[in-house]
Amino acid sequence: MTRTAMLMVTSCLVFGALSCSTHTQTTPDADSSHVVNRQPNTQPGNPTEAQQSTNEREVAQKSARAAGERRERDQLAGRPVMDEAVALGFADASRVRLMNSSALSRRYDPNFNTESYAHIVENGFLGVEANPLSTFSIDVDRASYANVRRFINDGRRPPIDAVRIEELVNYFHYDLPDPTGEHPFSITTEVTSAPWNTNHLLVRIALQGRRVDLDDQPASNLVFLLDVSGSMNSPDKLPLLKDALGLLVNNLREKDRVAIVVYAGAAGLVLESTSGDRKGVILDAIERLSAGGSTAGGAGIRLAYDVARRNHIRGGNNRVILATDGDFNVGASSDGEMIRLIEEKREQGTFLTVLGFGTGNIKDSKMEALADHGNGNFAYIDNIAEARKVLVEEMGGTLFTIAKDVKIQVEFNPARVQAYRLIGYENRLLAAEDFNDDTKDAGELGAGHSVTALYEVIPVGVETEYTIGGVDSLRYQTPVARQLRDTGELLFVKLRYKTPDGDTSRLLTQPVEDVVRDPSQDLRFASAVAGFGMLLRESEFSGTWTMAHVLNAAREAIAADDDQYRAEFVELVEAVVRSELLAAR
Repeated sequence: MTRTAMLMVTSCLVFGALSCSTHTQTTPDADSSHVVNRQPNTQPGNPTEAQQSTNEREVAQKSARAAGERRERDQLAGRPVMDEAVALGFADASRVRLMNSSALSRRYDPNFNTESYAHIVENGFLGVEANPLSTFSIDVDRASYANVRRFINDGRRPPIDAVRIEELVNYFHYDLPDPTGEHPFSITTEVTSAPWNTNHLLVRIALQGRRVDLDDQPASNLVFLLDVSGSMNSPDKLPLLKDALGLLVNNLREKDRVAIVVYAGAAGLVLESTSGDRKGVILDAIERLSAGGSTAGGAGIRLAYDVARRNHIRGGNNRVILATDGDFNVGASSDGEMIRLIEEKREQGTFLTVLGFGTGNIKDSKMEALADHGNGNFAYIDNIAEARKVLVEEMGGTLFTIAKDVKIQVEFNPARVQAYRLIGYENRLLAAEDFNDDTKDAGELGAGHSVTALYEVIPVGVETEYTIGGVDSLRYQTPVARQLRDTGELLFVKLRYKTPDGDTSRLLTQPVEDVVRDPSQDLRFASAVAGFGMLLRESEFSGTWTMAHVLNAAREAIAADDDQYRAEFVELVEAVVRSELLAAR
């Protein structure tokens, strides 16, 4: 018979979840002929208390050395290091502690950069004969503009794939008419000369969502899912996140409800669903959060959706708001697994909004994908002014969906158009048949949000230096001469959308005449922003334009600028010119 003494060494406790290393020390009785995990006992009989104490100290010392080696490896790899056990306290924010911030700041390397962006292949010109239809999902995200601004303000050139031109253009407010009919948005079109290539045309298609009084909106069931891992321990991450959410909380109504889920090495509920009029309780729970540990984002998302389900408001705005730097690096957090979960919850009526924070860990493509599959939007918060824009000024668009699965399909008239290219929206393109397929997911439009799409068009008969995409002649079919209908139209716009709780799409159509006019102030400014994006992306389609042209065009279109965002854009372009960022690679 043997007698087993157990020595438990416990580490990495996060929000009450235990991750333990257990060392088993076995000591023999007098008749035992073997010993496990210790030096042989040279004395007959049971070990003395002093011998047991010595053995336990040896095991503890060995465990401490191993833990020290792990910390050194983590530090060299730039990973956050867990420094202390934390208290158990899922439902009580006052009892939740994470690793000591000062210890983390000494051990976490802020210069360790793992930012990632999806590769974007810029849209080229397509010939109308082979490609008469252009189909895409709308995009109301604005994250790329704020992220690009962050790079420029830091004196760095943005990575090419961080520049999504449609998100730059859609960052700004435009003077668009409100919808007047049964549909929740209006459609505005405009045709002018392309400023960077005057032989080409520039076509604008713009949607304006219905503006609503937030007091009249249904009650909200919000779950804040907050990343409090070690990578969030810098002023532009968790502290800014707290300030940002404070702005949102101060605009909640009594009928709204908020719960808070946090995640690091494990996930925990720190605030049960609480009425929006108990702002002090909510703000206190947010203020008590601190950062530490690694990032089990998958577990956090599952818990947040479970909390949202338990507090579901029928006919209300049920939404998880994920705030993170995107660094999902521990646990069952495969992209496919999380996306399937998010799509399942989307169909059950709980949408997802994603807020990105900070530098060094931004997983831009992952956060955008999560928001897209969750029928929500993705914003990047680089300062408190941006937080106010997203969570206060545009609160309706951020939180309240008025139309989902919004798709646009444009048919070009081959009698008037030789070729075209959609500027931006590269990761929103759809197959032509997807337009009529109501099972295909597409973008959402929030209350008061606007969307602008720009097409560059090469008219029939215009010589061009650009390659026009087409296809070879077919082997088994003989081309049949078609009689072109020259109706005087340049193109025909079709749009499909569903109501927020609907399953069947509705169709809108609008022809666009081949009439070239001087651009409106809004189109002048939008083209300046698009040109800015093309130059940052080193686009082959930027034509004769330079940053000087962008600057002049933006300055001329700055008049309608009550919110000062256009003036800020001008300052941003001036900073690029002044610092010669385009010369740096």
